[in-house]
Amino acid sequence: MRALATLAATAIAALALAPAALAIERPEYKQAVEPICQANTKANERILKGVRNLVKDDKMKPAALKFEKAGKALKKAHAQLTAVEQPAADVAKLGKWLGYVKTEADLFGQVATKLRQSKKGAAQTLVNKLTTNANQANAQVLAFGFRYCRFEPSKFT
Repeated sequence: MRALATLAATAIAALALAPAALAIERPEYKQAVEPICQANTKANERILKGVRNLVKDDKMKPAALKFEKAGKALKKAHAQLTAVEQPAADVAKLGKWLGYVKTEADLFGQVATKLRQSKKGAAQTLVNKLTTNANQANAQVLAFGFRYCRFEPSKFT
């Protein structure tokens, strides 16, 4: 009877520790999200290629289309990033980071709207907000050592 009680206690202890043993850590999280961000970065390089020249040449509608596509690509990446399990110790930090990513996607759409309205100055103001937002997002996850999940819209805009 005593052996059965010890076995039961051991089984209960093992079950209690199981979630902790299976919890994801920063290196695994980074490994899971970097391919998502890499795909988004490559998409943005392709989508936003030449957008500066379009704006400079007052070709607002084609530029708007590029910003709209970039926003949709980032929204898709955001949905994928949100689905990845997060390290328990970093849930708040990553939640804030993902909030910045969502804001960035929304700002791409807002830039597109202003360009469609031929409001170049307002679009530039939003691009500045986009850059500031990206810097805040990057500051949230500095400890992760991301390469592709560091957002740098200034490379494209």
